[in-house]
Amino acid sequence: MAGLWFEQFTIGQEFAHEIRRTVTEADNVWFCGATYNPAAIHIDAEYCKGTEFGKPLVNSVFTMGLVIGLSVQDTTLGTTIANLGMNDVRFPKPVFAGDTIRAKTTVLESRASHSRPGAGIITFHHQGFNQRGEEVVTFTRQALMLRKSQA
Repeated sequence: MAGLWFEQFTIGQEFAHEIRRTVTEADNVWFCGATYNPAAIHIDAEYCKGTEFGKPLVNSVFTMGLVIGLSVQDTTLGTTIANLGMNDVRFPKPVFAGDTIRAKTTVLESRASHSRPGAGIITFHHQGFNQRGEEVVTFTRQALMLRKSQA
């Protein structure tokens, strides 16, 4: 399904995204390298044996990005202009290699753009959950969306 136009979103609308993804060790190591994050808690298994987690944590920014990615097919694929911001980001539980992440999105706000007549701003609340149903990330995202009437 392609993304929705600004006019197709309604406040309170919920999406339980069908696509899920299992995070791999390679995902985490690649992401840390690509973003130049050498923190031992993410990439050094020997170091992590001595932490409360006992193994490397998946980079939290990867987790947030994955949840957005899981939402795109149902919400913004081909109809978004830009992300305007992320707010109220929290990571209540850690993510480890082997965890399978699923996403849920709720539309919180909708308003026409004051500066762009062909666009509107949607505020999404995204949540990511692991295979045990534990929330691993929660945040809001503002996206500048195309209006169908202007396409």
